[in-house]
Amino acid sequence: MIVRNIDDVTGTKNHVDTPGWYSRRIVTAHDRVGFSVGETVLRAGTVNDFWYANHVEAVYITSGEGELYDKDNDETHKIGPGSMYLLNGHEKHQVRPKTDITCVCVFNPPVVGTEVHDEHGVYPLLKIDEPGGA
Repeated sequence: MIVRNIDDVTGTKNHVDTPGWYSRRIVTAHDRVGFSVGETVLRAGTVNDFWYANHVEAVYITSGEGELYDKDNDETHKIGPGSMYLLNGHEKHQVRPKTDITCVCVFNPPVVGTEVHDEHGVYPLLKIDEPGGA
């Protein structure tokens, strides 16, 4: 059993901070459970372009409001507390927070914990060593 508090990862290598968002990855590939979980806060007034070409992501909004723009299908959705979106088709998308949005993000395959988006909005597919490795 693994028990952690969000404070356990705050300020560590698994706390990634960018101008548009910050994410604290509380379950990572290092835990070897087949998925990762993190809390992400998207900052109010930012425009965030994402494309998870290498991952499937589920996002559950716990607080805040904004818009989710599906670039592949030219659809805009209002998102807020209780909203969930699943990027099961590797959709290119944009999140436009009106207020700070806090969300829980689950990735498969799991993120290592230090990933940031490249110039296309993609996380690289990072892998850890086999059991007993780094």
